[in-house]
Order: sequence, then C-alpha cells, then structure tokens
Amino acid sequence: MKENTAGTKNPVPQRQIVVRICGIKNSGKTTLIVSLIRILTGRGLRVAVLKHDGHDFTCDVPGTDSYRFDRAGAYGTAVFSASQCFIHKRTAGESMGNLAAQFPDADVILIEGMKEEPGPKIEVVRGCISREPASNPEGRFLIVTDLPAELFSEPVLGFEDAEKIADRILETGRTSVTGKKV
Repeated sequence: MKENTAGTKNPVPQRQIVVRICGIKNSGKTTLIVSLIRILTGRGLRVAVLKHDGHDFTCDVPGTDSYRFDRAGAYGTAVFSASQCFIHKRTAGESMGNLAAQFPDADVILIEGMKEEPGPKIEVVRGCISREPASNPEGRFLIVTDLPAELFSEPVLGFEDAEKIADRILETGRTSVTGKKV
C-alpha cells in the first residue's frame, strides 16, 4: 500500500493498469481523461497518458528551437530542464507496448483512442453525437454516457461519476497492454 497526499492508503498495482478510453470525435474522451488523472493522482497513483491520433500531427511549437531542429531534419530532439523532459522522435508506427514502456514507473496508463484494439476499454458515448458504441467490444468493460443504461449491454456510468469510473479502472486490475490478465 502507498500513502497518498491525504494520508490514506490506496492500492498500488504491482504491474501497470492499462485502459483505453475511446469514443468518436468530440464525445468527451479528453475531458474524462483529465478528470481521471486528477482523481487517480489525488489517490497517490502515477498516471501516464498515451494519445492515439489517426492523422499526422505537429508535436512541437512553431518557432521554438526544437521545432527548428525537427524541420531541419533531426531524427529526434529532447528538451529538458530540472523538472521535465520532452522527447520527440521520428519513427514509423510505434506499438502501444513500446510506448507504454517509456513510462515504467506509471501505475496507470490511459490510452486515448485505439477503439479497434482488443483489451480493456471504456467507451464514451455522448447522446448528442452518437447513440451506440463504435469500438471493438472485446475488452469493453464500461460505457460512460448521458443516455439511458438500458441501451447498452455493458455497465454504464454517467459523466458525473468520475470517482466511480476511477474505481472501475482500478478494479479492472492488472492487465497488460495486450489485454491479457497478469
């Protein structure tokens, strides 16, 4: 057991808990993840987030030195200070396992996206955008929605239930990035 900042005991996974948070665009995935980060870190856990982007993206700010290094053709750049580090590396399609390995000290890894993949996942379904899950059902253990629970075959929680959602993530247990129980 590990003490959090409030002095209470929280279960700390012996291995990382890896859960995908998925849903269609603008369903509220990022907002939910931000809430979960605050709750889980408040319980004394270290949380890392991997975000899948189906499109190419620019990860550095135009005009910075590291942006200029990247545009000049650098394979990778790192910017670091006494309290943080940013690494940008060009590579063809990293696997989730390789990316998760970059955070060996994280207790919980939340992956935004990757809805087609099997493995533990929570799907966010917002009624004004969609009315049914869009993810691969394999491993889906929770729906977070503003729609009636009877529309879904999985357990349902509302957007206001972030504490309970965090509990479900921890209850889901120690699962590898491939979705196999450990």
